Order: sequence, then C-alpha cells, then structure tokens
Amino acid sequence: MISKTITLTGHNYIGTTPSAKGSTTFQTFNPQTNSNNPTVFHEASSEEINRAVALASSAFEQFKTIDGARKAAFLRAIAEEIMNLGDDLIDTYCSETGLPEGRAKGERGRTVFQLQSFADLVAEGAWVEATIDTAIPDRTPAPKPDLRRMNVPIGPVVVFGASNFPLAYSTAGGDTAAALAAGCPVIVKSHPMHAGTGELVASAISKAAQRTEMPEGVFSNLNSSGIEVGQQLVQHAQVKAVGFTGSIKGGRALLDLAAKRPEPIPVFAEMGSINPVILLPDALKTRGIELAKTYANSITLGTGQFCTNPGLLLAIEDPSLDAFINTLASELLEIAPSCMLHPNIKKAYDTNKERLTSQSEVTVIAEYTESLQTNYAGQVISKVTGSQFIANPTLHHEVFGPSSLIVVCKDKQELESVVANLEGQLTGTILGNNLEINEYNYLLSLLSNKVGRIIFNGVPTGVEVCPSMVHGGPYPSSTDARFSAVGTSSIKRWVRPFSYQNWPNELLPIELKNENSLGILRLVNNVLTNDHI
Repeated sequence: MISKTITLTGHNYIGTTPSAKGSTTFQTFNPQTNSNNPTVFHEASSEEINRAVALASSAFEQFKTIDGARKAAFLRAIAEEIMNLGDDLIDTYCSETGLPEGRAKGERGRTVFQLQSFADLVAEGAWVEATIDTAIPDRTPAPKPDLRRMNVPIGPVVVFGASNFPLAYSTAGGDTAAALAAGCPVIVKSHPMHAGTGELVASAISKAAQRTEMPEGVFSNLNSSGIEVGQQLVQHAQVKAVGFTGSIKGGRALLDLAAKRPEPIPVFAEMGSINPVILLPDALKTRGIELAKTYANSITLGTGQFCTNPGLLLAIEDPSLDAFINTLASELLEIAPSCMLHPNIKKAYDTNKERLTSQSEVTVIAEYTESLQTNYAGQVISKVTGSQFIANPTLHHEVFGPSSLIVVCKDKQELESVVANLEGQLTGTILGNNLEINEYNYLLSLLSNKVGRIIFNGVPTGVEVCPSMVHGGPYPSSTDARFSAVGTSSIKRWVRPFSYQNWPNELLPIELKNENSLGILRLVNNVLTNDHI
C-alpha cells in the first residue's frame, strides 16, 4: 500500500480536468460523529454537464475502436491507481459512511477485482460473441450472403453511484468497469453521501486514463446534492444508457424519464428487494436452532444495508418453527446495533419500520429497545400470518435496514400462495434437506418465476463476482431481468448486436476476420470453433 496525504478539492472531473463552476455547494456527513465533513463540494453546473457529455460523445468515436489489450491496460491501471490512494481512500470512505475499516478494505478489494476481471475478459476477446455465416453464392433460388455479427458498444453511459457501496457500486464499480470494458465512455453522477470517496476514485481513473493514453472524456465525475444533475444527464440526447443502484422510487423515476425522451434509452436499474427465505419443515426440525443463529447475523450484517438482506422469512406453522423464532429473537437481541450510512437513511428506516410494525395484524417478536447511539439502528423481527401478508400490500415493501418479517403459513398451499403473490426479487433462498426438496417442486417453480437467483441452504447476503452470478431479477428488483448487474456478463448491458454483410475480409474488425488472429471461440456456420476460416 502507498499511503500519502491527498487534499480533497470538492471539484468535479470534466474529463481529466478538475472543475468547480457551479454555485450550489454541499458537504458530506460523518454519521459516527454526527457532523459534517470539512470539504465543500461544488455541484456540477449545466455548462459542466454539457461539457462532460460532449467530451464523452467525442471520446466514443475513438474509444469504441480501441482494442481489447489497450482497454485491459486501462482497467488494470485504474485498479493500480485506486490502490495507490492508500489509507486516504479508506479514511475518507469511513468518515462518509460510518462503516468500519474492514468493510472499506474489503469493498476496495472487490472493486479492484472487478476491474481486473473485466480486463481479463476484454484482453481475451471472446466476449464479443462473434458469429459468422459464410456466403453460399450458388445457393438457389437466391444466393446466401456472407454475414458476420458481433457485440459493439452503445455509446456514452451515465452511472449513478449507490449510497450503500461507495466503491463496488459507484465511481469505479461494476457498472463503470463493465461499460468501459465494452468501449463506452462513462459519466458518473457521484452520490452526495460519499462525494469525497468519489473524488478520490475519480482522480485515480483520471490518472489511469492519462497513463494509458485514453481519449479525453472517456470518464467524467459530476457532483450533485439533489436530483437535477441526474435528470439533465438522463435527458441529454448524447447519453445512450443509464446504470443505477438504489431505491425503487429512484430507479423508476429514471426509467420513466428515459422512456419519455425523443430517443428512449435503456435504464439498467437494480432496485429494492425483500429476498424471501423459505424454511422447509424438515430443515427446521433438524437444524432450526443453527439456522436461527445464522440468520440473526445475516439480518444485522452491515446494519441490514444490503440489497440482498433477508427481509422475509416464510414457513409453515409447527412447533419447530416456534423454536426457531424464539432462538432467532434471543440471538438477534444479543447483537450490538451498528451505525447506518446517513441520518436520512436512519430516518427512512425508522419510518418504514414503524409503518410495518404498526399494521394491526403484525406482531413484534423482538426489537432492540435499549439506548442507541446517534444514527445507530435497532434491529426488529415481526410476525404475520400468510393470509394477512397476502391481503396487505404494505407488508410487501422493503424496510432498508436490520428488519425481517416472518410469515407463518397454515399449510403448504398457503405457502405457495404467498410466494405466488410476491413481487420480483433479486434472490430467493430455500432452507431444506435434500430429501424434502422433491416434495416442493411446485413451490420452487413459483419462486424461480419471482427471483434472479435461488440459494440453497445459505444466506442471500454476499454476492460473488463471477461469470455465473445473476444479480438482477423480475421487476421491481431490476428494470430488465435479462441482465445481471454483477459479474463479467454484465457487460452485455452496454452493447448491441451489429452485423456486417458481404464485407471484404481486410475491412472487417479483427474479431470477424477469417484469420482469427485472436484465437477466440466463434460460432462459424453453427459450429463453435477457434479455427480460422
């Protein structure tokens, strides 16, 4: 680690140029000390927004043609420059989130790993999914043309930083890494809760762009304390796609805004989820106590501020379920509360928790009621019957924080009805023994219709970064269930298919030429091969 003192400026990055022309200013907040951090940030002006988009649009014409090796070098340089920020990045992260140093370092490691994973992907080259159908000129009644298809980047992308992941889902996070890997310039709308962390990472990306001679405007970072900067970006004619991680309200607003443009553009938003967990009877009988202890930790992990927090536990009434609930309640109250990301998030948690627990049919099983430090959240477990859950839509809403609702169903059929009435979710979890799974095939089928990922005998918290991960799901967990927001497959959000017909071999992109000098796997006349043609 290289540790040095870096002074935050509060400026935007318009390409590689720091800029502070806006008159609106704001500060980030330290929830642990309950006070403002010292740096004053300048919100991007309309002039700066237009300049950043113009640069990105110009950069796209060059960046989209840069080969995989050079893009890989750029991504690796970003990872190196992030590590070169040393303890300054960690200290700033902690001061703006209230999260511990271990979480900050872990998230930094994940961010760097994501960048390196995309670097490996584009360096190898097969991600473009090259497909070739060679000509048959003497085919009757009409000749067959030579057709060659590959994925190409769609253009400048706007990425919205996430409140709960200042590194892994923000400035140089998964959306940014995937878009840059695809060949799309990125404009980040930095999250106001961690603008300092965003500025440091933006400085690292700027240095990496200069080191590797990327076109000016391949990356910009814009500050904003409200929604106006984001609105202007989404409505800008030269922006071609949007990435967002956050609330259903925020994601839906961006989706609607993008759809109303003269040229509608895709918004890939990963939004709220209550991540149902189904506890099957045999598992409760044989491992109920163990599972209760595991889920007490999962519900409170990171103060419940994960998009995959287990907010809903579903089971059939049984004495073993009662034992599980009792253990879960006692274990939960033994866990020390922790700090939330911001007073506004704590306020929203208290409001949503009160809305849930004040429903007449809801019974509070356990709630941490001892004295709390400022901005700390007290965990709560509540209970409701299956029929009451189905009848009350309020109970289906996410409570962002350390809260979970237990739904007690009278029988298997009611459990199936509860799952059938769920909205789209990021994850679903089955806690069961192998032999009983076959008795619940219909339930599993219903659950698979509602989620992007099913976990067996685990916890939903924790999202592995790998090609097989699906972090997305049916609406409203995400705006397009066909794509993942995590893993190298997420690059597909920022590309479109493009075909060349009857083009001379020497004029084709290297990925589609007969020689296949990259040695990548291609689908040639319906056969997967890395041979030349």
